[in-house]
Amino acid sequence: MNRFDPRLTPARPDLAAAHLAGEVEAARYVEGRPMHLAAELADLRTAPSTEASVASQVLHGETLALYEERDGWGWVQLATDGYVGYVSLSALAEGEAGVSHRVTANRTFVYPRPDIKVPILRALPLGATVKLIGADRNFGRLWDGGFVIALHLMCLDEEAEDFVSVAEGFRNAPYLWGGKSILGIDCSGLVQIALGQAGIAAPRDTDLQQRALGEALPPGAPLERGDLVFWKGHVGIMRDRETLLHANAHHMLVASEPLATVRSRVRAKGTGDILQIRRLRREAEAD
Repeated sequence: MNRFDPRLTPARPDLAAAHLAGEVEAARYVEGRPMHLAAELADLRTAPSTEASVASQVLHGETLALYEERDGWGWVQLATDGYVGYVSLSALAEGEAGVSHRVTANRTFVYPRPDIKVPILRALPLGATVKLIGADRNFGRLWDGGFVIALHLMCLDEEAEDFVSVAEGFRNAPYLWGGKSILGIDCSGLVQIALGQAGIAAPRDTDLQQRALGEALPPGAPLERGDLVFWKGHVGIMRDRETLLHANAHHMLVASEPLATVRSRVRAKGTGDILQIRRLRREAEAD
C-alpha cells in the first residue's frame, strides 16, 4: 500500500496533515481533530460538493480526523481504512464515539423508548457502531439516546463466524458506486463490510484489497468458499467452488451466478480476464 496514494494521504498543495510535514509539500500543515459520524450513513465525496463523485461511505460511529471545515464540508480521513475525502459537517460530532457494539442486521431501527410500536428515530446499517450504556434481553440503550434491538448487536470483540454468510445477506441489494449498505453497495464495499464483521480489516478499493488480503492461488487451483476473485476494478466472493457472489453493474445488484458465466461475459466485453484469485488464511493455518 503506497503511503502517498492520494486516496489514503491527507495532503493537498494548500494543506496537509501535520504528521506529513517534511514528507509532502504543502502551504501549511494542521493536526487532525477527532470526530465521529453521528448520522446513520454519509457519503465520502471526492470534492466538497453534492455533485462530486461518491468515493465511499462512512458508517454511524466511525472515527475520523477532520483537517478542514469549509462551506459546510469537512475534509477528513477515516480511521478504519484510511480513506480521505469530503463529508458533510452536519453528519459529524466532536470526538471519538467510544463505541462498544456493532450492528449485525442489514438495517436496524433506533426507537425513542423500548417499544417496537413507536415511530423510529433513525435506522442504522450493518457494520455501524454504537455505544451502549445499558441493555436487557430485548433492547440496548444508546448513550446518545434511543434504543436498539439487542439481537441486532454484537460486542466489538465478537466476530461473525463466516464472512461469506454476511455477504450472502446482501443478495439482491442494489448496486451503488461507493456504497456500503443494504441500500446500495459496490463490489469492494461488499468485501470490506463482510470481512469487517468477521474481524478482518480490509482496504476500500479492489486494487488495495488484491495487494493486502490473503495469498494468491496458483493458476488452475481448485477454488473454495471464501476465495476472492479479482478482475481489473472488480472483485467477487466464491460461495463454493463454482459460484461467485458480487455486487456488479451488469445486474445492478448483488448477484450470485456461476464464475464461468461471469468470466465469459467479461471476456466477451473485451475488458480482460481474471487477474488473480486470493485465499484468506484460516486462523489455524496462520498459527
